[in-house]
Amino acid sequence: MTKTTLDLIIRGGIAVLGHRVQQADIGVRGGRVAAIGDGLPKAAEEIDARGLLVLPGGVDSHCHIEQISGAGLMNADTFESATRSAALGGTTTTISFAAQHPGHMMRKVVGDYAKLARKGALIDHAFHMIVSDTGNGNLADDIPALIAEGHRSIKIFTTYDKVRQDDKSILDLLDLAKRAGALVCFHAENDGLIRHMTEKLLAAGKTAPHYHAQSHPRAAEVEAIDRMCRFAEFTGARIMIFHVSTVEGAQIIRAAQARGVAVAAETCPHYLFMTEDILQRENPARFLCSPPQRSAADQDALWAAMADGTITIITSDHAPYRMDASGKFANGADVAFNRIANGMPGLETRLPLMFNAMVTEGRMGLAAFAHMTATAPARAFGLATKGEIALGFDADIALWDPKLRHDYGVNDLHDNVGYNPFEGTAVTGLPVTLLSRGEVIVRDRQLCAGPGRGKWLPMTEPGV
Repeated sequence: MTKTTLDLIIRGGIAVLGHRVQQADIGVRGGRVAAIGDGLPKAAEEIDARGLLVLPGGVDSHCHIEQISGAGLMNADTFESATRSAALGGTTTTISFAAQHPGHMMRKVVGDYAKLARKGALIDHAFHMIVSDTGNGNLADDIPALIAEGHRSIKIFTTYDKVRQDDKSILDLLDLAKRAGALVCFHAENDGLIRHMTEKLLAAGKTAPHYHAQSHPRAAEVEAIDRMCRFAEFTGARIMIFHVSTVEGAQIIRAAQARGVAVAAETCPHYLFMTEDILQRENPARFLCSPPQRSAADQDALWAAMADGTITIITSDHAPYRMDASGKFANGADVAFNRIANGMPGLETRLPLMFNAMVTEGRMGLAAFAHMTATAPARAFGLATKGEIALGFDADIALWDPKLRHDYGVNDLHDNVGYNPFEGTAVTGLPVTLLSRGEVIVRDRQLCAGPGRGKWLPMTEPGV
């Protein structure tokens, strides 16, 4: 190896290399990891990582960016603002949604989102196809063709007007995914139970935001997760259950996995660090999400499911709406809970919150943190060169200062949402430098990259 072989070396840090954690130099050539070892020869650029942790850049496989909701509401973030926030939180890859509305053709929908991402995204990205219309040639033509081109993830809602699918359509999509080599992801809540409870609460005059949690009873998640696991078992398709929030949901997934069902699962920081009583705080609309936050017992069950491998992925479910008439209060400032937009920002807070819990507080450790926030989502969605520091992989690398502390403030994130739902939470351990394909895009916690540099990533056949 000559002195000019490597473009860049990250020298002297403690690196996570799969399941191993060791001090190592990381050499980069042509945007990829080209050497791992001790005492690598000098390169044109060197980064002193002594005292820092060298981790794979985060992969956030569940985030809503520049997306129009089923209710017709555009969320707060463009691809530029969302991926800026993601990068400053240590994430180098996003998988967001190309959201189809009824009557639209899936190919055009994906093309429109891809155009927005090409213009704005600072980091690499892929898409899930939200399918709301299987007619008009979508199931027969557009969706199979898009899968073959590398869009191998389908998102299905079992609730919400305009986007939810009935059982027959779900089975049709699962059958297609099985044949074509795609993964089907579910927002799994029983629509009838939610409608039933919402009507009862409104009829009783229980309209305040905190009643949102009662309108999405745990039984709604439990029933839908079980049904989707049974459908996967029947069809042989691979599925992912998004944002698991309950003891029973985790138990159902664990049992299905034991039966051989190809089901994977994720959860999110707001289910691990918030409980339902947060809706009693001032301005509770900030915290409305679906499924809602649950109990401390559910949190314990989710951590146990993470520890035993039932839940393998942590995502943000970044769903950004401003606290004004353009977002949460598009239907008015004093409306019932069911007319307030659901969702919270999370792209920038996901990794620091999980690092603080898993590494700083020692809950699961450094290797598990890297696996659940980078490696596992990359593998699940077939992002072949992402999620690991390994020879031949993209040099998507985050340098973390494990001693750097931050107290989250009212509005200290870099998205376009205007508030931080984790205001008042302290974290120790933050990303300070971030590389994307070998290019430094964050240096000393300052962004140094522009919009449009991110690339679309085709998915290989998913690894669930």
